[in-house]
Amino acid sequence: MILLLPILVPALAGLIVLALPDKFRWWKEKIAIGATLFDLLLALALFNSNISFIVPWCGPVIDLALRLYNFSALIFIAIAGLAFLVTLYSTLFMSGKPDLNQFYGYFLLTVAFACGVVLADNLVLLLFFWEGLLITLFGLIYIGGPNSYKTALKAFIIIGITDLCLLLGIALTGQLAGTLTMSAISLSLRGLGGLAFVLMLIGALAKSGSLPFHSWIPDAALDAPLPFMAFIPGALEKLLGIYFLSRISLDLFQLDGGSWASWLLMTIGAVTIILAVLMALVQKDYKKLLSYHAISQVGYMVLGIGTMVPAGIIGGLFHMINNALYKSCLFLTGGAVEKQAGTTDIARLGGLRWQMPVTFGCFLVAALAISGVPPFNGFFSKELVYDGALERNIIFYLVAVLGSFFTAASFLKLGHAVYLGPAGDEKKAVKEADWPILTPMVVIAAVCVIFGLFNVLPIKYLIQPILGEHRLEGQDFYGWPANIWLMIMTCLVLLGALANHLYGVKKSGKGAGAVDHIHYAPLLHPAYDLAEKKVFDPYEWGLKFAALCARFLYKCDRAVDWVYDSLIVNVTAFCCRLICAWHNGNVSRYVVWALVGAALMLFYVVRA
Repeated sequence: MILLLPILVPALAGLIVLALPDKFRWWKEKIAIGATLFDLLLALALFNSNISFIVPWCGPVIDLALRLYNFSALIFIAIAGLAFLVTLYSTLFMSGKPDLNQFYGYFLLTVAFACGVVLADNLVLLLFFWEGLLITLFGLIYIGGPNSYKTALKAFIIIGITDLCLLLGIALTGQLAGTLTMSAISLSLRGLGGLAFVLMLIGALAKSGSLPFHSWIPDAALDAPLPFMAFIPGALEKLLGIYFLSRISLDLFQLDGGSWASWLLMTIGAVTIILAVLMALVQKDYKKLLSYHAISQVGYMVLGIGTMVPAGIIGGLFHMINNALYKSCLFLTGGAVEKQAGTTDIARLGGLRWQMPVTFGCFLVAALAISGVPPFNGFFSKELVYDGALERNIIFYLVAVLGSFFTAASFLKLGHAVYLGPAGDEKKAVKEADWPILTPMVVIAAVCVIFGLFNVLPIKYLIQPILGEHRLEGQDFYGWPANIWLMIMTCLVLLGALANHLYGVKKSGKGAGAVDHIHYAPLLHPAYDLAEKKVFDPYEWGLKFAALCARFLYKCDRAVDWVYDSLIVNVTAFCCRLICAWHNGNVSRYVVWALVGAALMLFYVVRA
């Protein structure tokens, strides 16, 4: 029964907040903080527990089945911890903004649904909570501003279509396995099992924000409330999407390193890494740049899990946790800059290291972590992914390393332009943010350092138990990487990114132009122009196809109207006039028609 509490408490709190009038703003914040703190304390109390809860729900195979074990407990703690910190951050960031009841209400319902997804041990129950997240996602984007409706609708359509694929995959999986209990399913990839895996994979990739289901995230970065970006696309959806991807890859289906599914995952991961980071490289808005990196980092997780070797899987799962940390921290620093400076336009910012030293310090830690600089947490998870990718195929390793080069280059540009560049006159009065905004950033940045210097804590005690001894093959993956050559290559790549930055700054004369020589390179410039016009966006293709279908159906509708309203009427009128002309009252003509008709009938009878 205790497993219902992390779902019911934030859900009930969210409904209460939605019902409270605007004059109870203070209560809304306190209820949100209290509910998320309750979930965090409960997650800590239940850690290392193995609990199941099953009651009949909706039919013989659809039970209200909840299960807490090492993997779900880890994600539960991550969700609860980040939710509490983002709620604390929001109390000041959202101050004075409209629709607070909707923001906190949808936020708390999102936490409830997310806990439901993680704890669910029945695929239909998981789908129920999964679809609840679609509704709250739409609501949280919609309240972002007057122009956010299109972005909310875009997210709803993209994820809604992929969730339909997930629904079909769950139905097919249940039919093949004879059960919907996740802990009891283990299917082969042969035949319809492969189709079920692909359908469920689509749902997992869309939730994690992987290509090609990513295009709503950069739009939401500009339209949605900043705490939304820090919690949902930055952390929550990565945790849930990669969690479900891991479950279907490691538990529900029988994947191995030589399977086509493994190659498919590695290919998707590699493509996501490189294409998204190339888009992040040239962005001119703080939040939009971070949104593309949120997409790119998913590629490392998918690639690591797709290798189906212990080092890669451990690296992918560790990177999932690390990304939730430093990506949330980066978005929160962006929110602090937006709150204090009034803009996230990189060209209008500069010199904030002196005005906002704590924010700058948190940004620096998170940027070094995401870039894979030792000894921060991102370095160790990336090295494990590199190790797994190199074991499978050197091409995937080279793509991952190239992605790290562009990641480091883009954060060098962002940090230089926003914090180290010259300050404009209008930005000299900017002051550091208040403690409710700074505290979550400092806590998360500290965890990034701890998870790097003492990576034995997350890897040995949190990540490795998920795989079990049979998959670890007697190996341990904490401490410094065993492959010294991979470390040397990583350091060379990072030094190359620094050299590229210095060259770009010298050539352009400013930090914001540090990658202009890449942006406007002969082959890349036309591709970037097309990308900025959303030529490569599948959602735009869908809109164009829908518009084409609409025009075709409109023409068909007009054609049907023409047949009934014009053609049939005119033909009938013509026939009436013709019949009237023939029936003129002449008896001789009628006799001739009668004789001709009799002759035709006689001819027919004789022939028969």
